[in-house]
Amino acid sequence: MQSTTLSVGDPIEGRCTKCRKNTNHIVISLKDDAPEKVECQTCSRQHKYRPPTVAKKPAARKTTKPKDADRKQWESLRPEMESAKAKPYSMTETYKLNNLIDHPSFGLGIVQRVIGSQKVEILFADGRKTMRCQ
Repeated sequence: MQSTTLSVGDPIEGRCTKCRKNTNHIVISLKDDAPEKVECQTCSRQHKYRPPTVAKKPAARKTTKPKDADRKQWESLRPEMESAKAKPYSMTETYKLNNLIDHPSFGLGIVQRVIGSQKVEILFADGRKTMRCQ
């Protein structure tokens, strides 16, 4: 365990500017009881003390579960959908609001919103998807 008061010659962990990682250092000089200058034990370079960096947590993955509101809306619209009237999905087609779509991967869906000239938002059983179109 490291003591609370440091002195010249004590080992300390810090970020080395040459190695670009956290390494063990030796304190060379102090200023107000804090390390000012240190020497890296890996590359022997002397530099200003920099505290060790903390590893970042990996970004959390987004889940594709449908929201409760989307699920309720899908359940209310599902009885009115007739799969025989559904248009097969194609990126080269144009779609209008409330068009019934049959997607090869997601199944039946209904166009909820037209986004610009080349995208539509479609409500499927497993949630909303933004799809490309003509």
